[in-house]
Amino acid sequence: MDEYAHLVYSLTRNFPREELYGIVSQLRRSALSVALNYIEGYARVKDKVHKNFLEISYGSLKESKYLLHFSLVEKYLIKSDYDKAIKLAEEIGAMLWGIIRKIK
Repeated sequence: MDEYAHLVYSLTRNFPREELYGIVSQLRRSALSVALNYIEGYARVKDKVHKNFLEISYGSLKESKYLLHFSLVEKYLIKSDYDKAIKLAEEIGAMLWGIIRKIK
């Protein structure tokens, strides 16, 4: 998750300046939210609360994946960078979903 957040920050450094407060901000926040909600959920004692934070993390991951796709279509990203980010996102998503399913 940490690698994903750093990758997104790195990729968005080259986005158009007019997107600084639009896509760049939203993409960075959603990518960082994946890790932050995972960490906060891990720190919670109750399973239901932990699961809720994991679900929020998973939702943020889906949001960031859409924004990456949007950025590719708008030609803010090159395909190889997009593919790298999506591959990492898919791995994180599988891990998160696996943990979510195990919590009662």
